[in-house]
Amino acid sequence: MRIFIAGGTGAVGIRMVPLLVAAGHEVYGSTRHETGCEALAGMGATGIVMDPLNAQSVHDAVAKVEPEVIVHQLTALAGLTGNLKKWDQEFAMTNRLRTEGTDHLLSAARAAGVRRFVAQSFGGGWTYERTGGWVKDETTPLIGDPGKEARSSLAAIRHLEDAVTSASDLEGLVLRYGNFYGPGNAASREGAIGELLRAGKMPVVGGGTGVWSFVHIDDVGAATAAAIERGAPGIYNIVDDEPAPVNQWMPFLAEQVGGRNPMRLPAWLARPLIGEFGVALMTSVRGSSNAKAKRELGWTPSYATWREGFRTGIG
Repeated sequence: MRIFIAGGTGAVGIRMVPLLVAAGHEVYGSTRHETGCEALAGMGATGIVMDPLNAQSVHDAVAKVEPEVIVHQLTALAGLTGNLKKWDQEFAMTNRLRTEGTDHLLSAARAAGVRRFVAQSFGGGWTYERTGGWVKDETTPLIGDPGKEARSSLAAIRHLEDAVTSASDLEGLVLRYGNFYGPGNAASREGAIGELLRAGKMPVVGGGTGVWSFVHIDDVGAATAAAIERGAPGIYNIVDDEPAPVNQWMPFLAEQVGGRNPMRLPAWLARPLIGEFGVALMTSVRGSSNAKAKRELGWTPSYATWREGFRTGIG
């Protein structure tokens, strides 16, 4: 198949390209700069310089490739500071890519007769309703109001998911990725979370009962490659087998990166520092089930749980 990856040099794109090339696909990837084309060529793909927020640039790139499948991996996550009180500000460009960028790609896909459209979303915890069971599947509604710090980010996720899954003229699949870990990501030996835990600067807030779902970055690439080839249109959680509360995964990761057991901080004391959204991440968010992705995409994570992955897959 001829496949176009929008965001071919991103964290997921660079994992996917070698897999797809090895499977015999003709792979193209978008990049903002010519240097990205060189990187893609080194992996056996063809680079296309594209401005994802310029409708004409997107249409020109897709028309040039005439792909059968488009994979939407456009984000702007480099340089995040982790300021939970300014979540929407930190994700402002990613939110534009999930709204304007998605609309441009879908329009270009329709014009070029693209058959299948696979898009990145998020399902690592905070987007689901925070009532009932602690592990949610794809039928669970997204939360109505995530808190003032993340309203724009949730609206952007909602826009992307609705636009892709409501498309009747192509096969639209949304992949809700869990929290990434592994080399090059924040949750790694040299990443921002690893450094904070090693320095003893990332506490467990409240009871640490918020449940997170993780996925190794290599498993993200493999799951996305699977979604290109199979699976009915719809939404899929791409996470490992073991959603986990903060009070379990954080001390374990701290140990793996050479840090001490994280200190405990009462929620009332943390609230002025990390906001209501930050407290929710630590105490009330829900994790995700991967049963549908395993069943319908034929995908199984190579790191079945974060316990295994944090020991051997964080760099």
